[in-house]
Amino acid sequence: MAFSTPAKCFNEQSMNQERWTEVDRYITERVLPADPALEAALAASEAAGLPAIQVSPNMGKLLHLLARSIGARTILEIGTLGGYSTIWLARAVAPGGRVVTLELNSVFADVARSNLARAGQAERVEVRLGPALKTLPLLAAETSGPFDLIFIDADKESTAEYFRWALKLSRLGSLIVVDNVVREGTLIDEDRRDAHIQGIRDFYALVAAEPRVSMTAIQTVGVKGYDGFAVALVVAEAEGQNNASRMPK
Repeated sequence: MAFSTPAKCFNEQSMNQERWTEVDRYITERVLPADPALEAALAASEAAGLPAIQVSPNMGKLLHLLARSIGARTILEIGTLGGYSTIWLARAVAPGGRVVTLELNSVFADVARSNLARAGQAERVEVRLGPALKTLPLLAAETSGPFDLIFIDADKESTAEYFRWALKLSRLGSLIVVDNVVREGTLIDEDRRDAHIQGIRDFYALVAAEPRVSMTAIQTVGVKGYDGFAVALVVAEAEGQNNASRMPK
């Protein structure tokens, strides 16, 4: 069986983008009812000049369903942007639960806070401003964890480091979701040394050697182009760590 070369795959991807978008629209119109709060969040983010790199509506719904399926009471998000995915997660958190979301950019954080307030989710979400690799150790020191679900969607260069911290802030049974782990397939192009691509390769290398998680990654196409996401389940605790008291109530 012959396999397409990366160049051919890229050409086919470009030719199919319009169709992928139309299929995404078809699905969205049938399974995601109109949502004024989410639509307002997108509009406000665009008006504020934020990059249009938020998750797709279908990905937002998937995060929502994953959180609900495990009865998540505590959720950590690394990378807030305008709070679109944060709203999806906040709506899924169990009664009395909370979402902590980390954002580097103060303008983005302000837009997110406004969007969350408009969506009626401000009280259950804490937006923390600053570099995530400085904020995450503070969370660990505060014993803010463990988190039932952790969503990583920030700068790709640091994905492996974010995942290490996610493990420290998780428990046995936690889910860790990592977005943008395919990068239009360029992660397998040996001549590509971009920092964001290498960051994803480092993430895969880390997971391959990490016995505490069981993970899969899914390639996706749609309104956001060709990419993918990973879902990791924490299946074992760190040596010397007792997670029995950290299981969800």
